[in-house]
This record gives sequence, C-alpha cells and structure tokens, in this order.
Amino acid sequence: MNFHKKGSLKGIVTIPGDKSISHRAVMFGALAKGTTEVTNFLQGADCLSTIRCFKQLGIEIQNDASSDSVVIHGKGLHGLTKPSELLDVGNSGTTMRLISGILSGQTFAVSLNGDSSIQKRPMGRIITPLAMMDADIVSLGEKGCAPLSINSSGERTNKLKGIHYHSPVASAQIKSCVLLAGMYADSETSVTEPSLSRNHTELMLTQFGAKITSQGSTATILPNPNLVGQKINVPGDISSAAYFIAAGLIVPNSELVIKNVGINPTRDGILRVCQQMGAKITLENVIDNGGEPVADLVVKYSELQGVEIGGDIIPTLIDEIPIIAILACAAKGQTVIKDAAELKVKESNRIDVMVNNLSRMGADITATEDGMIINGGKILHGTTIESLADHRIAMSFAIASLIAEDDMIIREAECVDISYPNFYSDLDNLCR
Repeated sequence: MNFHKKGSLKGIVTIPGDKSISHRAVMFGALAKGTTEVTNFLQGADCLSTIRCFKQLGIEIQNDASSDSVVIHGKGLHGLTKPSELLDVGNSGTTMRLISGILSGQTFAVSLNGDSSIQKRPMGRIITPLAMMDADIVSLGEKGCAPLSINSSGERTNKLKGIHYHSPVASAQIKSCVLLAGMYADSETSVTEPSLSRNHTELMLTQFGAKITSQGSTATILPNPNLVGQKINVPGDISSAAYFIAAGLIVPNSELVIKNVGINPTRDGILRVCQQMGAKITLENVIDNGGEPVADLVVKYSELQGVEIGGDIIPTLIDEIPIIAILACAAKGQTVIKDAAELKVKESNRIDVMVNNLSRMGADITATEDGMIINGGKILHGTTIESLADHRIAMSFAIASLIAEDDMIIREAECVDISYPNFYSDLDNLCR
C-alpha cells in the first residue's frame, strides 16, 4: 500500500473499542450466568477469534457488526463444553493466553493453535505457572510455543491448586491467565508482578461478581466465583488513539479531537510521555465508565523534546512504543527507551523492526538489548517498509509517512484489520 506526505490534520475521530476489554467481555460473559450485553465492541480480527473460540466451546453469541454490539448467553463457570475440533486463535496472543487459564480448569481435553506468528510467541510463560497449579498443559510446538494441548491425559476430576505466582515480567496476559485459572482452584490464587500491568481483568471480573483484591503489584482472586451477566460499554482503545495523538503532534498546524478514549492509569503511559515531551494535549469530558475512565483528547501540533523512558511506566505503554519511536524521530534531542525487552516477543521483534525500518528512512536510531536510542530531528525519507504483518508497525509507519519526504510503501499493510479495520479511512478523513 502506498503512502505520502500530507498537510495538516483537522477534525474529530472516534476510536473503536478497546481490544483488551473487548476480549475480556466475551470471555467473562461466557463464564457468567445470564446475558452479557457489550456495546462499542471492537470488530477486529483478534476479538473475532475470541468469539469464534467461545462459540466452539458451546456459548451462544450474537455479534451485530453494524452496531458493534455483542450479546453473550453465558452458561456459568462450569458451562463450557468440549469443542469438536481444535481452537484456532488466529493472530491473537490475548485469546491464546487467557483462554488457556480458563481451559486448564475444565474437565475435557482441548487443543489450541494459531497462525505462524502465534506459533513463534513464547507460551512457556503461561505453561510454567499453570503447571504449578497442577494443570495438564503442554506445548506441541518448538521452544514452548503453540500449538498447546490441555487436559490431554484424560478428564480432570480434581481442582487446580491455588498458588502465589511471582511473574518474572509485568504482563497482563500472564497475570490474567493465572487469575482465570484461579477461579477453578482449591484456594486463593495470587500473582505478583515486578511492575503493575494493565488491570482490566481485575476491574471487569469484580464487576461480574468475582472476589479480587489488589495491593501494589499483587492481585488475588478467590475460587469458584458466582459470575453474573453484565452490561459492558467498551471505551475507545488508547493504543489505537496513540496513532492519531502522534499525527496531531508531529504534522504542522494540526488539531484533532479524539473522542471517548479509555484513560485507565495502567494504560495511559503514552499521555504521560507525550506531556514530558512538551505535547499540547488536554483532556475534556472525563467520566468514569464502570471503573474504566474515559475522556476526549484535544491534540495540537507541538514542538517535542527527547526524553528518557523506562522503569514502571513501560507496562503502561508497551504497545505504544513503536509510535513513540516515531514521535522521538520528530522531536529535538535524544530519546532513550529502556526496560522494554518485552518488545522482542510481540507479533514481531518490534525493537529490530522499528530500528531497521527507521534507519532506512534516515533516522538516527540504534537498537539496545532492551530498547532503542533515537537522536531526533533528522529528515525522514520514504522507503519500502516491512511490517511483518504486525498491525502496530504498519500503523506507526503510516503516521511516519505524513512527515516523510518521498512516497512510502508499507507491505502487508492490511494487517491493521487485527485491531483497527477502518484505520486508513479514518486517517484519510482527517487529512487536509
């Protein structure tokens, strides 16, 4: 797909629903008794994979894509049934890791697999704690990757064992997997992280009726909760909003209003970094949406300065680091991103992909073991970008093209369907 430099961006954009929250609404609704109604559901490929898997597990789900509304007819904590065939999670690491926790507590055997990207992503990070809980889960792939087999040795008759797991990395997927398995345990289950990761699971499971407590970076769940169907209004995804935030900040004379964006404190690192860089961003119409705060963001073109990014803020912006790298290229001075080795095991090795592509564009950027160093202010030139079918890479370079000299080609650009099917049309509608 071809891209080229644009003039200023003006107007209002409404971001589609949060991917993390959309996944969880389907999963928890399936395990609840009664009906769960979800509005502003993200119709991206990843979330549709979650719907497909739970339909295979015997859950009736109606998805009205025209109104982004989903109705889940839950069957309770023990209402899932054995699928007739392997569960295919597509490209969705969230689906794979969270559903593994749920399936580890079931009484039937099941196998999970996904696309070529999923088959390279590390699943040992969930297999280890689940095995500590006496789950029967094994990797059938190379290096602890998918496909996975759960309860393959026969029907489980005993409960999982409650544990206190100290996760080596701050990961909402690991934490959520263990907490979800904890619902099927014989005693309370806790997860302690080195830093607090996004807390959508804790907030939403509490809304459904689970008993969860959080203290610092430790979350604890009591077993056998009585989950009851809810009405969930999914806020706009701040990870998707990040591309328009960046566009508004780096394209001269731009001013955007980004509507209904989730600003959960475990996800708002992108806003804090932008403010440190000198960004003109204001929050309007801030409201509490069932424990998930939302706001309209007003973004204006700004003269940005380089900053150092690392430590506890990294889990709150891990998915936004590719677009932060674009911001850093447009800023004056040096930006250092560290403590972000988790980028290596996303849909692609995002450190290498960003450094390689931006270097070809003329950026002064160097990869480190856990991040990158960027000396901003260099003129970027269009080139052919290898997205490696990573949606966040493709969207980041679509924004970079807005300020690059010469045209740009992004290969496999259609991968944005994973999280934001209308991204390119929404971006075009803002360009003047």
